[in-house]
Amino acid sequence: MARSVSSLHGHMNKGRYGAPGKAGVIIEEVAVASHIQISSWPNTTQDIEKVAAKSAGFSTAPGPGKVKRGKTSDLLRIEPLKWWLISNNKEITLPSVSAEKGMVLDLGSSKTLLKITGPQASSLLNNFVPLDLRKQMFLKDDVASTSFHHIGVTIWRNGVGFNLLLARSFALSLWELLEASSHQYGLEIN
Repeated sequence: MARSVSSLHGHMNKGRYGAPGKAGVIIEEVAVASHIQISSWPNTTQDIEKVAAKSAGFSTAPGPGKVKRGKTSDLLRIEPLKWWLISNNKEITLPSVSAEKGMVLDLGSSKTLLKITGPQASSLLNNFVPLDLRKQMFLKDDVASTSFHHIGVTIWRNGVGFNLLLARSFALSLWELLEASSHQYGLEIN
């Protein structure tokens, strides 16, 4: 099997940049071993919800706009009829779903995942996404599909900041915007 190379390989140079003092924004790329989409039809949502939860190792699946986080995987309810299982575990196998009940799709390495933390993380992201990312508005384990510079992205709040899932083909141009804007807050790349 071919080994996937990061779309940001050679462009995210670890170090400290921008404004002096403590870094206001910390960014790191997170390796994704599996990205599986599990979809239901309107009349099979409860059945497929159980499949999604079991595939992620949970007893229940998250509700719409929510994330359940585990040790090696996250299960995101990105739409009313659609879940994404994102994992750093290569051993995850595609669940079996009949065409009458839904559909499973291996999205492989189609996305780039960035973890963005630090006291200015929401300020940085609000330069680009049309969401109110304040803690009292976009809560821990909330997920949203939105646009970033006219490009579709998925964002969710984790325990310490945000995860930002970018389409692989646009990841470099969006990274360049994030990096340049982060300098005003002080940027640390891990």
